[in-house]
Amino acid sequence: MSAQQFMELLFGKLPEFFKDEAELREIWSVPGTRSRLLAGLAENGFGAEQMAEMQRIIDAEDSDLFDVLSYVAYAAPTKTRVERATQAKLDICLSFNAKQQAFLDFVLAHYITEGVRELDQDKLTPLLRLKYNNSIADAIAELGRPEQIGAMFAGFQQFLYKIVA
Repeated sequence: MSAQQFMELLFGKLPEFFKDEAELREIWSVPGTRSRLLAGLAENGFGAEQMAEMQRIIDAEDSDLFDVLSYVAYAAPTKTRVERATQAKLDICLSFNAKQQAFLDFVLAHYITEGVRELDQDKLTPLLRLKYNNSIADAIAELGRPEQIGAMFAGFQQFLYKIVA
């Protein structure tokens, strides 16, 4: 299958997953719904390998998969993960305390280098262990109760995908 055929096939399937860019943004901003979308895409032949190939085809290897889907479905311009992280930092500074900001900066650095999978909920504990020298107790002492940490981790992600005027 050619790149053009693949793109046309993906374009034809996307309306089964979201009705417009606003719904895609809403789905993508929450780790759980993003994971379900990615799983659904994979079940339909658009898994991680195919999406990585699509990133290469549209010269968006440094972009979030959100941008790939927006580009294919709506011809939206892509942003790099660096641009998304930079845009989110102001909101993070206004919404979280200094210790939380330090952890979220750490998360964003991993997101920039590794991609959107670093924002999956199942990455939270490994990221905490990495940042806090394998000590979840230290992470809790710095960031708050586990449910607060989880809410912070999921909550800041909306800032990566919000529309900036």
